[in-house]
Amino acid sequence: MHENRRTTDSDSVVADSPIVVAALYRFVRLPDHESLRPRLEQLLAESAVRGSLLLAAEGINGTIAGSREGIDTVLAELRSIPEFAELDVKESRCAKQPFRRMRVRLKREIVTMGVDGIDPNQSAGTYVDPEQWNDLISDPDVLLIDTRNDYEISIGTFEGATNPGTESFRQFPEYVQQHLDPERHKKVAMFCTGGIRCEKSTALLKQQGFQEVYHLRGGILKYLETIPESQSMWNGDCFVFDQRVSVGHGLTEGGHVMCYACGWPVSEQDQRHPDYEPGVHCPKCKDQISQEQRERFAQRQAMWEKQGRDRPMRPRDESD
Repeated sequence: MHENRRTTDSDSVVADSPIVVAALYRFVRLPDHESLRPRLEQLLAESAVRGSLLLAAEGINGTIAGSREGIDTVLAELRSIPEFAELDVKESRCAKQPFRRMRVRLKREIVTMGVDGIDPNQSAGTYVDPEQWNDLISDPDVLLIDTRNDYEISIGTFEGATNPGTESFRQFPEYVQQHLDPERHKKVAMFCTGGIRCEKSTALLKQQGFQEVYHLRGGILKYLETIPESQSMWNGDCFVFDQRVSVGHGLTEGGHVMCYACGWPVSEQDQRHPDYEPGVHCPKCKDQISQEQRERFAQRQAMWEKQGRDRPMRPRDESD
């Protein structure tokens, strides 16, 4: 069971926090997605909402943050677009704006797998609600796979989950080819942060002949929001793609920070390690960076501190 939740922040504090964070996506045919970019850029700017939205011919993906009014305005406008009427949205809260800027990006895929012909609208796994997830993954015949990347899994995952050891979602098809077999793996359950990567990963498995394929509806975020900690099979925190870095049960903000040298999350324990220097290196990467990099990172950190600036965002997003 989860043992790392900090008890100093209550759920009521989270609920009352002024910033709403909305993770959203929708797989839908969107051949004219380029034309939506100016409209969405104006909408985010006028609503004082920051974050990023990704547009591609296969749909929309993104995480945005702002006031309750601002987020409601953006979501209402998005849902007024017929293709986004059934937009999948998961919300959480935080005390301060977790994004420095707003951007709308055009991409080939809203979550990058790199395999042609994968359409979650045509073939995907069976949704399992958080309330039924524990029963499913407790079945000894079910192979449970965490479809996220190594840096995400390092801080938390479900009991008994298989780590594919991927550095990016682009590597997941190769993992499937090398390690999974529809004749041996009769039941496969998969999960990710908000559900979008599992839409594609289950569609991939269905395309390759796997019969019983399941995925967690709403992803880890919905599970942590819905399932009481006393009944949870989740261990650790969940990595999120904003300045909070991680969240725990009840979607309370975690204690991790980002290492801006290697891009890995740093736990509270490792933040007390002698090999951790904010903005410069962490215990994982201290011996992997050069002296020139160390000096450059230290100068950058000193500049941020002198100017009182927030650190820049990590070079990652859930599209990878």
